[in-house]
Amino acid sequence: MDIVKDPELVSAAGLTAERSSRRKRALRIGVALLGALGLALGGYFGWRGFAGTSDPAAQLITAAVQRGTVEDAVTATGTLQPRDYVDVGTQVSGQLKKLHVEIGTNVKAGQLLAEIDPTVYLSRVDADRAQLQNLRAQLADRQAQLVLAEQQFQRQTNLMREQAGTAEALQTAEASLASAKAQLEVLKAQIQQASSTLRGDEANLSYTKIYAPMSGTVVAQSAKQGQTLNANQQAPNVLRIADLSTMTIQSQVSEADVSRLRTGMDVYFTTLGNPNKRWFAKLRQINPTPETVNNVVLYNALFDVANPDGALMTQMTAQIFFVVAQARDVITVPLSALRPAAVAQGTKGGRRGQAATDAKGAAGSGSQEAAGARAANPGESRAPRPQAAAGTDPRLRFRDGRAQVRVVKADGAIELRDVKVGVMNRVSAEIVSGLEAGEQVVVGQRSAQADARPAAATPATGMMPRGRL
Repeated sequence: MDIVKDPELVSAAGLTAERSSRRKRALRIGVALLGALGLALGGYFGWRGFAGTSDPAAQLITAAVQRGTVEDAVTATGTLQPRDYVDVGTQVSGQLKKLHVEIGTNVKAGQLLAEIDPTVYLSRVDADRAQLQNLRAQLADRQAQLVLAEQQFQRQTNLMREQAGTAEALQTAEASLASAKAQLEVLKAQIQQASSTLRGDEANLSYTKIYAPMSGTVVAQSAKQGQTLNANQQAPNVLRIADLSTMTIQSQVSEADVSRLRTGMDVYFTTLGNPNKRWFAKLRQINPTPETVNNVVLYNALFDVANPDGALMTQMTAQIFFVVAQARDVITVPLSALRPAAVAQGTKGGRRGQAATDAKGAAGSGSQEAAGARAANPGESRAPRPQAAAGTDPRLRFRDGRAQVRVVKADGAIELRDVKVGVMNRVSAEIVSGLEAGEQVVVGQRSAQADARPAAATPATGMMPRGRL
């Protein structure tokens, strides 16, 4: 039985087969491209890894030896206050009737600042004066009575001398004279008392006018005009006058740094508003009694600075630098370039032993080099490193003035060189001898693997192969 094929069905089947073939070819091409790309990337990264390990010097971080200034300073913060100031208060109670100045007013010594209502004190003065006048009038009367008593006593005395008088009359005259004298003394004492009361009330009356005790600027105002002031328990402050021509900076220094300070040392500071300008002064005083703030012991260090232009104002915050030591125009290197001389000498035998097995400078694996160094100097891995024992301040490792640096020579080799260290801070150090400006020193490395390799110096030249630390 013959099967009749539909031409349309045959054509559709052929088209489907052709599409499937094309898809397979495209898939094979894609897989081949991905494989080629993977091989290329693997080769590139393999080349980079080989090139990086073959040239360890490329991983080193170097810095140029320069000339500059090295300053060792103790830093602190502080606030500005006028060196000379006075709080002006009132010694009497009453209403503040008139205030003649305001904050910012420049005043002279003796200038009237404020007035308190004087009505009560004026009435007291008037009463005292009237009382004193009354006593003085009584004194005049008693003086007249004393004169009369003296005359009567003299008369009775004369009569008794001539035997014309009686003894009783003489005694009466004598008693009257003594009484007149006593009353006169009483009045004199009362007058002194009244005069003293008058002086006190006059003083209180004068206190109702408040005058400037010094020349300066009004920097604070504690009372308002019309306010009632009560001076019975404590004298209330009305104004504060300060001489702003000289400012005092009160800085707080931690107990870890205060031992480095000394009276008369140089100090400078900057303010938040003008960080580029420095004010210079001398340390005047270190208060022996500290303050404890949040369990931190702080000592107050004081110094004065002239302020002729008024640029410094009360309560400004200052960033302070106490100059412990300073070296200008000297050879300087970053502090990270220094190595303790004691550590370098202690491992010298190990490095030379390793260099004897690697005289041509061929780089072996990091683990083999480390093992060789430990074998040549087995005590190095067990002995405590002075860096760790020196404390948090890295400068303590070089306080004896001896250190070593790794110098990159013109041919790329690295030389371990002894240097003498002078002034240091936490960033840079002065090199007294051993280096010249323009030389390159190693300050670190980029790869952690290169840092794990021990440095080996060649026995003949004392030079270390390139890229070794």
